[in-house]
Amino acid sequence: MTQRILLIVSGGIAAYKSLELVRLLRRRGIAVRAVMTPSAQQFVTPLSLGVLTEDHVFTDLFDLKDEQEIGHIQLSRQADLVVVAPATANILAKMATGQADDLATTLLLATDKPVLAVPAMNVRMWHHPATQRNLAQLRSDGVHIMTPDDGAMACGEYGTGRLPEPDAIAAEIERLLALPRQADQLAGQPDFAPSSATRTLADRHILITAGPTHEPIDPVRYIANRSSGKQGFAIAAAAAQAGARVTLVAGPVNLPTPAGVTRIDVQTARDMLAAVENALPADAAIMVAAVADWRTADAADQKLKKDGSGQPAPLALVENPDILATLGHHAQRPTLLIGFAAETQNIADHARAKLARKGADWIVANDVSGDVMGGDTNAVQIVTADGIESWPVLPKGDVAIKLIEKVAHALSARLD
Repeated sequence: MTQRILLIVSGGIAAYKSLELVRLLRRRGIAVRAVMTPSAQQFVTPLSLGVLTEDHVFTDLFDLKDEQEIGHIQLSRQADLVVVAPATANILAKMATGQADDLATTLLLATDKPVLAVPAMNVRMWHHPATQRNLAQLRSDGVHIMTPDDGAMACGEYGTGRLPEPDAIAAEIERLLALPRQADQLAGQPDFAPSSATRTLADRHILITAGPTHEPIDPVRYIANRSSGKQGFAIAAAAAQAGARVTLVAGPVNLPTPAGVTRIDVQTARDMLAAVENALPADAAIMVAAVADWRTADAADQKLKKDGSGQPAPLALVENPDILATLGHHAQRPTLLIGFAAETQNIADHARAKLARKGADWIVANDVSGDVMGGDTNAVQIVTADGIESWPVLPKGDVAIKLIEKVAHALSARLD
């Protein structure tokens, strides 16, 4: 049976990517019917979308011919999934407050099907408290939200807010279409319904680290890695949504603080260790941060200059403290201690060794030889003393939800 998407294109420079998205979905055998806001038509024409969808493109709530033959209520419910891509700050605000002042927002308010919003906007608009409040409301309402990409923007700024690439959006659409749904499930209900075990997180303190650390070489240079912090922040958001008191110790990342999370910003590995120890006790600690293994023995007070010899300035490196191992043997060791292992080869073997060496209960191992660092998807293996549990490639938000559900069950078994 052919699956159907109702694609709502709102106004923004990224609207041109909707054409490629339609092409990819059609190639996957997914039927697409498109709706455009008035501002979207300033960037992409209805004719272009119509050619690719091979269907009429809807633009006007008061088009009597369409209303007689289709009806906006019927149109909102004929699809298996409603996708807003790009979703501007404006349409997200309207969705969060239930406005229905044009065809697109009326359809969104009338639909009884799941909704996926794919935001795209200026980095400052993305981080604005109003936008973050609207996103939190939409997530609470059950709307699926993709995290925008980082990168250069048409306005000349750099940061979070770029529309994810069409192939990533298409993959997320396929994932949502594959989820089992009850016939009476209402629009936007989350695909994760917290179990009774998950709800016990209301009494738990979950400590999470995320992102890289920056180890200074001199006032303008540092040792770091490519960690974006997205996975750790997604886990913090999932834990907070499950009712936990969440402390998030974050390295230098350009990400908004998830709703209900206490965030502590740090720079170096030693800063992170101090913040983690200060946050104890905790029922569970999930060490997601990609902490730099080494730092310079003595960071220079002034910028290191070339000396004309053609040789690099000598750097004496010393090993940083191992935060996971420190917690594994700590007097206030969390009841459940989980480490992450970012590996490029022999993933499971390295994770097993790390589990035993560092005194952790679980190691979440992932292959970072591709574009996992900074990307929106992850494929992990949960390594425990009992064996290995492999998960398929999932959006990082779904990895977070599955992990927090597993954490909740484990804590329930250990503490109750």
